[in-house]
Amino acid sequence: MKKLLRKYRIQVLCFYVFAFMVASAVLVSCEQNDLEIQQDFPFEVVVMPVPKELAKGETVEIRLQIKSTGQYKDNRYSLRYFQFDGKGVLGYLNSKPFKSNDNYSIPDLEFRLYYKSESVVSQSFDVWFSDSFGNEKQVSFQFNNIN
Repeated sequence: MKKLLRKYRIQVLCFYVFAFMVASAVLVSCEQNDLEIQQDFPFEVVVMPVPKELAKGETVEIRLQIKSTGQYKDNRYSLRYFQFDGKGVLGYLNSKPFKSNDNYSIPDLEFRLYYKSESVVSQSFDVWFSDSFGNEKQVSFQFNNIN
């Protein structure tokens, strides 16, 4: 038995060193208790084409879609708008018009907004979209008046 141990001493020693290194690597990698889960994903707002001209009293449908690079089920989206030129109202179909700079939740990732012109001059407004993590995207709209 002693002859066998002497013969394979280096191999046994190498095996123990290798086993110690593997055990050390496993223990060091388990140092963190938290599992990192990505929740914050960038997003884009896709807008279907809209007319460039509106008459006073005319309503235009604005079709929008939010596209995110990933999905987190607890992420919520909201919007706010600010009209800086002309006069009109923005809102969802059959709902009260939005108030400028108030936040409104977005029901689905695909949705529609309706803008009604109340002006005989050109109208411009920005819509800001944000998610639960503070990411924001701005979309600008401008409509010229039809004389």
